[in-house]
Amino acid sequence: IWSITKFHLNTFEDLHSSLYFVNASLQEVVFASTTGTLVPCPAAAVPPATLRWYLATGEESYNVPGIRHVHPNGTLQIFHFPPSSFSKVIHDNTYYCTAENPSGKIRSQDVHIKAVLREPYTVRVADQTAMRGSVAVFKCIIPSSVENYITVVSWERDTLPIISGARFLITSTGALYILDVQKEDELFNYRCMTRHRYTSETRQSNSARLFVPDPTNSAPAILDGFEKREVMASHRVELPCKASGHPAPKYRWLKNNRPLESDSRFHQSVTGLLIERAQPSDTGSYVCEVWNSYGNTEVIGRLTVKEPLKVVVSPRKVKGSVGSQVSLTCSITGSDEYELSWYRNGDKISAGANVRMNGINKENLVMDGMAKSDGGVYQCFARKAKMSAQDFVQVVLEDGTPKILSAFSEKVVGPNEFVSLTCHVKGTPQPAVTWMLDDDVVMKDSRRRIGHSITAEGNVVSYLNISHSQVRDSGVYRCTCNNSAGTVSYQARINVRGPADIRPMKNLTAIAGRDMYIHCHVIGYPYYSIKWYKNSNLLPFNDRQRAFENNGTLKLLNVQKELDEGEYSCHVLVQPQLFKNQSVHVTVKVPPFIQPFEFPRYSIGHRVFVPCVVRSGDLPISITWEKDGKPINDSLGVTIDNIDFTSSLRISNLQRMHNGTYTCIAQNDAAVVKYQSQLIVRVPPRFKVQPQDQDGIYGKSVILNCSADGEPRPAIEWKYSKGAGVPQFQPIALNSGFRVQLLGNGSLLIKHVLEEDAGYYLCKVSNDVGADVSKSMYLNVKIPAMITSYPNNSLATKGEKIEMSCKTHGEKPIMVRWEKEVEKEKQSHMINPDMWRHTVMVKNVGDEVVSTLQVRFFICALSCLASSMHIFQNETTLHTYLQVTLYNKVHKLTLVIAPLKHLQNGVIRGYQVCHREHSINGSHQFVCISMEATGETESLSLNNLKKFTEYEVVVQASNSAGPGPASSEVRATTMEDVPSRAPEKVVATAASPESISLYWQTPSREALNGVLQGFRIIYWANLLDGELGEIRNVTTQKAQLELEGLEKYTNYSIQVLAFTRAGDGVRSDQIYIRTKEDVPGPPGGVKAAAASSSVVYVSWLPPLKLNGVIRKYTVFCSSSYPTVVSEFEVAPDEFLYRVHNLSRNRKYSIWVMAVTAAGRGNSSDVITVEPLAKAPAKILTFSGTVTTPWMRDVILPCRAVGDPPPAIKWLKESGSPAPAVIDGRRSIHGNGSFVIKTVKAEDSGYYTCVASNNWGTDEIILNLQVQVPPDQPRLTVTKTTTTSITVSWIPGDNGGSSIRGYILQYSEDNSEKWGSISISPSERSYRLENLNCGTWYKFTLTAQNAVGPGRISEIIEAKTHGKEPQFSKEQELFNSINGTCVKLNLIGWNDGGCPITSFTLEYRQLDSPVWTKVKCTSLTKSLNLQDLQEATWYELQMKVYNTAGLAEKRVKFATLNYDGSKRSLMDHLYNKFELFMMVTISCILVGMVLLFVLLMVLRRRRREQRLKRLVVFFSSKNTRPSDTMNKQQQTLRMHIDIPRAQLLIEERDTMETVDDRSTVLLTDNDFGETAKQKSATVTHSVHYQSLSQATGPLVDVSDVRPGTSKSSLSTRNRYASQWTLNRPHPPVSVHTLSTDWRLGTPRVAGSVDKESDSYSVSPSQDTDRARSSMVSTESASSTYEELARAYEHAKMEEQLRHAKFTITECFISDTSSEQMTAGTNDYTDSLTSSTPSESGICRFTASPPKPQDVCRVINMAVPKAHRPGETAGGNLFLYPAGGELVHLPPYLRMDFLLNRGVSGASREVAMGQACLEPQKTRSLKRPALLEPTPMEPGTALTLPQREAGTDLAQAAKISTSQESLLDSRGHVKQSNNPYTKSYTLV
Repeated sequence: IWSITKFHLNTFEDLHSSLYFVNASLQEVVFASTTGTLVPCPAAAVPPATLRWYLATGEESYNVPGIRHVHPNGTLQIFHFPPSSFSKVIHDNTYYCTAENPSGKIRSQDVHIKAVLREPYTVRVADQTAMRGSVAVFKCIIPSSVENYITVVSWERDTLPIISGARFLITSTGALYILDVQKEDELFNYRCMTRHRYTSETRQSNSARLFVPDPTNSAPAILDGFEKREVMASHRVELPCKASGHPAPKYRWLKNNRPLESDSRFHQSVTGLLIERAQPSDTGSYVCEVWNSYGNTEVIGRLTVKEPLKVVVSPRKVKGSVGSQVSLTCSITGSDEYELSWYRNGDKISAGANVRMNGINKENLVMDGMAKSDGGVYQCFARKAKMSAQDFVQVVLEDGTPKILSAFSEKVVGPNEFVSLTCHVKGTPQPAVTWMLDDDVVMKDSRRRIGHSITAEGNVVSYLNISHSQVRDSGVYRCTCNNSAGTVSYQARINVRGPADIRPMKNLTAIAGRDMYIHCHVIGYPYYSIKWYKNSNLLPFNDRQRAFENNGTLKLLNVQKELDEGEYSCHVLVQPQLFKNQSVHVTVKVPPFIQPFEFPRYSIGHRVFVPCVVRSGDLPISITWEKDGKPINDSLGVTIDNIDFTSSLRISNLQRMHNGTYTCIAQNDAAVVKYQSQLIVRVPPRFKVQPQDQDGIYGKSVILNCSADGEPRPAIEWKYSKGAGVPQFQPIALNSGFRVQLLGNGSLLIKHVLEEDAGYYLCKVSNDVGADVSKSMYLNVKIPAMITSYPNNSLATKGEKIEMSCKTHGEKPIMVRWEKEVEKEKQSHMINPDMWRHTVMVKNVGDEVVSTLQVRFFICALSCLASSMHIFQNETTLHTYLQVTLYNKVHKLTLVIAPLKHLQNGVIRGYQVCHREHSINGSHQFVCISMEATGETESLSLNNLKKFTEYEVVVQASNSAGPGPASSEVRATTMEDVPSRAPEKVVATAASPESISLYWQTPSREALNGVLQGFRIIYWANLLDGELGEIRNVTTQKAQLELEGLEKYTNYSIQVLAFTRAGDGVRSDQIYIRTKEDVPGPPGGVKAAAASSSVVYVSWLPPLKLNGVIRKYTVFCSSSYPTVVSEFEVAPDEFLYRVHNLSRNRKYSIWVMAVTAAGRGNSSDVITVEPLAKAPAKILTFSGTVTTPWMRDVILPCRAVGDPPPAIKWLKESGSPAPAVIDGRRSIHGNGSFVIKTVKAEDSGYYTCVASNNWGTDEIILNLQVQVPPDQPRLTVTKTTTTSITVSWIPGDNGGSSIRGYILQYSEDNSEKWGSISISPSERSYRLENLNCGTWYKFTLTAQNAVGPGRISEIIEAKTHGKEPQFSKEQELFNSINGTCVKLNLIGWNDGGCPITSFTLEYRQLDSPVWTKVKCTSLTKSLNLQDLQEATWYELQMKVYNTAGLAEKRVKFATLNYDGSKRSLMDHLYNKFELFMMVTISCILVGMVLLFVLLMVLRRRRREQRLKRLVVFFSSKNTRPSDTMNKQQQTLRMHIDIPRAQLLIEERDTMETVDDRSTVLLTDNDFGETAKQKSATVTHSVHYQSLSQATGPLVDVSDVRPGTSKSSLSTRNRYASQWTLNRPHPPVSVHTLSTDWRLGTPRVAGSVDKESDSYSVSPSQDTDRARSSMVSTESASSTYEELARAYEHAKMEEQLRHAKFTITECFISDTSSEQMTAGTNDYTDSLTSSTPSESGICRFTASPPKPQDVCRVINMAVPKAHRPGETAGGNLFLYPAGGELVHLPPYLRMDFLLNRGVSGASREVAMGQACLEPQKTRSLKRPALLEPTPMEPGTALTLPQREAGTDLAQAAKISTSQESLLDSRGHVKQSNNPYTKSYTLV
């Protein structure tokens, strides 16, 4: 139910737009993987908002075709998927949705979306026992993996559902309570039924029984209880507590160890305690006490009542102005523990200089100096575990620029009057007001007072009071109001009556070419006029002069030195005929003007001379030079010569370091002028990395390295010559989507190396400077060893020798290793070929290596000698030190102890090793370990030590006399490691627009794990387009750093790590900081074009260096005569402006500036434009690059103007420009833009927009770059330890978008559970810790960019160090053996580098199946087996486990006799098995003899019967009259068996079979055709077994031609073995032609096949193996014409001249609805399938026939084609080539002529001789082919027909395997029906 959160709808009733939530409680969506899900966005807005989905990481949710899609209405759809496609990033992740409109942006609560995979599970119920009259409880036991998704829906008793009632009760948890149990209750079976909440699967448990004994006194036993329960407030909860016992137990409930208080909400029920409307106060520990007279027990559990979080933000309505302070408070109820976060417009807010967060949980948000961009939606989020809540308010900020509400006006006052001037102004922050009089600041004195007041609305009222006004107080007063948002001013004149006069004026200086203002300040009143004179001439006297008589201002435009320099006089008429005047002298200074210069094209080594001439300007002039904005360094070798007004720059030997922009700076008293030009040094290409011969591994990737530099950047071209012969290089076709790609550095990537890739490769480098350079290399393809033929299973007899062979192929040398799998150990052991039982022989056969293993089987006898016992006497205590050596590792120290033999004083029994951390005062305690002595030297590892820590070790030895003295202390330090923690408290502040200051704390000494070498700072820019800048790193030894040379106003990500000599440590979390704002750079480009005689359009590009937030653009338009500069302000998101009201045919200068908060930026280039009536077409859009992610819609703009309006045409360059394709996905809008929907990678390229009208043409070129997911990284393993693996990688192609991060997935080798780790994009390696020792792991890596995750890398495997335990061959297992005891020596077990986890030991008597297990908790040095029987053979089995695997050791031993002798193993075995073996062998031999005799008798009888039936059959056929034959056809069912082929001619009543292994003769009458037979449908079927399985991949093809109904198509099973062809006909009998195919294996030419194995290969569904065992020529084609061409070429091969051609895997259909379908091997009445076939590839095979059957290809039985007008029949007729009878070859060749008739002129029969002997066939000629005729419409002929009654003279001609499908021009032959074709199928 979707509900609108009410309290948000009316929150902002006075706003034009608002945001709100729907279904704000949506926090989790769980769905089944088989169904998928739709999740509407919980956020919305009015007016409609833009809805987007994001992952919890902040990454926008991108569309993945068929997996995830975000609909335009904001609904997130996750499609159903198979378990193999599960991705945790998509199917088990946290998402959130945002809604954005002009009022702001809100973010929904986190929504966890989880897919539940369908997995097998079972539920069960256990048998229960309950005393009569008590309570029984059945529980449905559900596996924990699916417990959260399964609900118990019902219980059954003997298939009848149980309804809750008086005696039966089903609880809310799904348990079944049976009250007052009766004896008859045990007669029934009880089952539970469950349902999966998401997949709706149901399960039924097993049947459980209830056993009902009579009541007996017993203490209570808990039947049903609980440990913890969680419930939401106001919900109902049940706490179960039920016990058995007699007498019936009593119950009492306690809460927090106190009796439960009475409450109407609490009820004690049969099942336990029921709480209605749970409250948070109900949370606590509950105890259910149960007792009776025989005992007591209790149930203890905890109840947690959760209250939903609720968030309220106040105040509810916030309006402010720019620069003001805003405070918000967030109140949370429902929990005292939560995590609080603030967001503005969906972005998280962090504390900073102007943002403060106060309170315990940062619930108070205070923001100072609010900027305009700070307005929007503010949200407060509270999160606790999986619960979250939020609330929001909208902050509206008004413009704080000062605005004058009211001010003084011009007036006249008398002398000594009081004057008060006020300015009433509003603004945020409060503006400051200053007062000026005639451009001079008004100073306070005794007569002037300045002050201000603040109104209730916060406005400022500033006043200027003048007491006793005087004449000199006259003038223009101006109040200027200023704050951080802007400045505004107002001025008016105040006239004081009195004699008029002029204030003294100062001489002025003007700059030539600029405008100048001269003011004449008049005091007193009245005055009558103000006039300006120069040289007695009244001004103005030209159009560059403007005189404003009302205020006395003179304006000079475009000041000229010769004309405007001189004396100017202001004349004021104060009385009639009385003038007052003042003069001012204007001096004009001329700024320098630099004559433009350019650097011509230079190459390295040239000499350069460039002059900088100052063409005009006042002397003296100073001229200097700069390179790249800095003074030219003397080390560059640049000479500068200055002479008067010129300066020249000379370079005698031009080098690459001279590249740059050179600026000539001229300066005089007037101005500083600069002119710059770029010097590009052209450098011929040269190699940086030359190609070298290298090896490539088959199936792997290889990079052929080649890189070069030069200026301009050189182009790299690769060429290839196949093989090792003389190179003949050809260009390599490169494409990003193919297997071979050109990398950005010029190297060549071959993703999957093939054998044919071997050869020479040439890397050619050119850049049109100097000669091209090239270098070749040879790629040698190494083929890894692969087994081509495996050994077969073999049966061997003891005492015999057997051989097994295996063939391998690959790069030499090949090492073959044989292993034997031990079934009980479930693992393989390598076979040692040096043992006499096994012999391995290796030989080379061609390119293959054949390894043969010989095994000799024998009966082995084991014997063992008793160990002698050694007695030591006269032992004394050790009295000297030991030699102790320490070896250090990261986490442990290894000791080697070597006692001096001459000081042992006996046999060393053991050692005590003590170690401790070294300290100056020895404050640490020793930790001691005892160990037994095993030999001359001992080794011990001290594990779990601290890293890089010095330890002291002492050793003490002991013998039987006691411990000796301790050794002297030995010190050692564990190895250094990388720091395990990151630097803490990393703080970054923006120091300037180009620098950031960093501070952090050094990790603690324990975390450094070594000597700190310094810190590494990794940082990169997060660019505005979402891309990442270059990842850089710097190092420092201090805990602070100043990052300089950064981009202005750019957001940077920064990480800090510490490093030691062992390497880099852990990185700190990313912090984000933005550099300060600065003035912007010039716009990236400016265009201006005339649209008419008075209108000009101006367009521009944003500055390349924004350096801040663009607040607006200013467009300047200037005309020369008169010089008038107009300014136009444009919004920051607009890049086009229309300038109107211009004069026709006048030239205008136009330039543009960008403005940020820091001020105006640099001006763009000045362009000149002239409005014209006949304006030529001009395009205002700029050429450039458009980048977009794939699968998005993209618009290529092309805005053009002109008079008349121009026509737009788009071209796309593919080799040469061609008109762009316009289709459903591409279109041209009315504004000229080219729109591409769902852009694809192939849409990339250069697009040209051409605009033209009658007066001109213009064009631009746009380079569309489509970003795709990144390519797979190259993943390798660089380091392994026992518990860690370090992987490194080389990134692949980034797909046009910078890498955002990596996802590393790993899994144990035998596990399907994968873990994943997100990795920063700057990382190139990662170390996985805490892995299992000695274990294989699999790794994959995926890169992510702005488009999404890319291809997964190849899976690589690595194994941590360590192996399974081993028993040393140097150690004896038995220390001693006597009659009843054995002492085992277990020292020989070593752990293989991985700690031993468990150890089991068991033994048994050799003839007993029962094992005796020895209790041992760990692997000790020795172990005694006691209580054994004398003179008995035993088998001992030991299993030792560690994480790397299992080691098993089995031995046989015998205890001694009472006299110390040992019984032989042969004696023991002989008595047991002698009689058994004799009886068994005798029975086997007798059975084999009897079986052989029986088989021979049956074979003889069968042959005699078959020959007899054949003779009778054919003799009856030749003598039977026609009517008799027709009669018997109604009951005939004939089965003819020839070698590997069967012909089944079937009637519905009877069947007779003729079986022969040679030639079968068939006559026309054998098919029983008669003109009188009638039937509704004729079906002819050809059956064959798995022919397609032997001819390559199984592919279906459906060639659906125009007019063909889809419903008429049929489907063929992937492993189909039957073709069926149907056509309606008059009723006739049904005949089925069936062949059981078996194709042959390759054979040597000229060999003769035996009858028993002729062309025999068993059908197999293993396509790959079948493919390798056939002789065939294959051709794959996507069209029938290509198939026909391939068929024609194959027939021209000499070795296939007599081949059998077979078209397979092909579905043929046309407009006549003919069907050709494939069914199964099983015979059914209907052999037609109706499912449409899928499209695929047609295939045919050509298989050479058997040598003895070559002649038979010529004389074949063929079906006769149907004649037009025939009414009878669909019978199949086989006619002989030379008479009545036909010889069928053993592979039964048939030609199907589909959709083709036979004309009447071609009804002749080619008479020939039957091929009864091979030598007689060579003189025969092949008969002509049948001529095709078109079919009648609406008919479908599948097997050619013949008329009833036609004799042998009208038989059809033979169609041979050489039939051509092409005409003389090489095209497919056509008939009247263009889709009628003939195909031959065999």
